Parts: sequence; C-alpha cells; structure tokens
Amino acid sequence: MNEPTPILLRRGDATATVSPLGAEWRAWRVDGADMLWTPDPAYWDATSPVLFPVCGWTRDGVARVDGVVYPLGLHGFARAELFEVEASGADFVRLLLRDNPCTRAQYPHAFELRVEYRLSALALEVVATVRNIGAGVMPYAFGLHPGFRWPFAGGDKSDYRVVFDQPERPEVPVIAPGGLFSPRRRPVAFADARTLPLDDATFEAEALCFLDAASAGLSFVGPGGRALRVEMENFPHVVLWSRPGAPYLCIESWTGHGDPEGFAGELADKPSMIALAPGAEGRHALRYRLEGD
Repeated sequence: MNEPTPILLRRGDATATVSPLGAEWRAWRVDGADMLWTPDPAYWDATSPVLFPVCGWTRDGVARVDGVVYPLGLHGFARAELFEVEASGADFVRLLLRDNPCTRAQYPHAFELRVEYRLSALALEVVATVRNIGAGVMPYAFGLHPGFRWPFAGGDKSDYRVVFDQPERPEVPVIAPGGLFSPRRRPVAFADARTLPLDDATFEAEALCFLDAASAGLSFVGPGGRALRVEMENFPHVVLWSRPGAPYLCIESWTGHGDPEGFAGELADKPSMIALAPGAEGRHALRYRLEGD
C-alpha cells in the first residue's frame, strides 16, 4: 500500500498531521515545541498507532470466536488499515474504518470505527467511537499508543517524571514471553504515591502496565515545570513504555490488555474486553495539553 498524504491540521501557530493509514497521529507542534517523536527503526518504527480490536498481544497471535481460530496479533489490525476521511476542517479530521474482507479474516464482526482529532492552541483532543453494526454481541478493545519526545523541554531524560492524579499501586504485572500477562507482579520505584521518576532503567524489564488505574489523568513533567497533561475518558488502563536509550516515552491509554499466561478461551472471555450489543456504540476520549512555560 502506498503511503497516503498526511492531513495537516492548523490552529493559529499550532499544527498536527494525521495519516489516513491507520488513522495515525504523526506530528504535533505546539507553542514552538515538536512533541511527537520521529520514528527510527533502530528503536521503534511507529509514532502513535491506533489499537483495535485488541490491545497488547494475543496468545500465539490468534483469537477464537465461536470456536474458530483467527490470526489476530499484537494490537489488532487498525494500524495497518486505510481509513476514509469522513469529515474535516482546518483544525479537525474524522476518519472512518468499516469492516472489510481483510478485517473479517482476522475478526468476524461488522463494525464502524471512527477516530476524530481536533486541534486547539495548546491541546489536541482525540475521540474514538466504536459501533457494532452486526447482529451479535461484539467484544473489542481500543487504545492509543503515542510516543512523545523524551526529553521534550531540554535537560536530561532523568530530569523528567510522570505524576499521576491519584496514588497508584507501586507494582505492575510481569510481562511473560510472548507479551502475555503473568499473575506475578513486580515493584515500581515511585518517589511517592503519585510520582514516578524516569530514566532508562525504568523500562529495562518491559512496559509498566497500570491496570485499573486510579487516575483518569497524569502529567509528563520536565525541568522547570513544563508538562504534557494527559486526560482520559473511558480508559481503565495506563501503559508507559520505552526502550533503554530511546528518545521517546509512550503514554498509552488502553481499554483492554494482553492475554493472560495460558489463556485459550474465546475472545469474548479475554479479560477487560468490552461487550458491545448490536447497534450500540462505545466512546473513548483523550486530551493532550502542553502546560507551563
């Protein structure tokens, strides 16, 4: 598939670009700062993939629906699909993906997935809606996986921290081989109940997956108080991920998560999947805002 031309959004001096391929947010310049990282295959070859209809890994890269095995791998298929532009203006775009022969070969459900990006002077809002247009109950998960420059406001990577709105449990699941979620937990080195210092060692043992997080918002804070504020609506899980030495921090918002170790059940029985009734719609929203001087 040829790479489609990215769509440019502009609001005053702020700009953002979104690609119809995967409805992926590719760039965001706000208050003179470029906030999204530029892909580098040496570390990671994406910028901000859309995750649907699963978040994380499925066991052996497959899912089961009504006893039939489908090849549904890491984070689903939306990031590889070409969305159509349903509506657009100078500062917003709404993209639409409908089920098609390729998606039905991986996930046998009829759906409409809309992802809207809306730019303002200091913020970008993302609203996703998932509609079940089939006759049966549809299990799904949705997520957004943006990688932000780290550092983004000068200084060293160790000058940065993540501050959650609420105290969080200082432990996360161990990620087992194949990306599966172990029942074992490992400690997270919080400075206090809400503040997580950051450096390369933070991610030596894979992503930090805060399942059923207490916080609906957090701040990625740099030196001098410059901060990226993230607010989430209808996302129970927060994932922080990077690779040691990589100049990015992914702040991911998920409704679902990877298969548990040993899981061999139906997709509908996978923990944290949303069961959407025929004709029903799920809504998930995010707001990213640059704060401070």
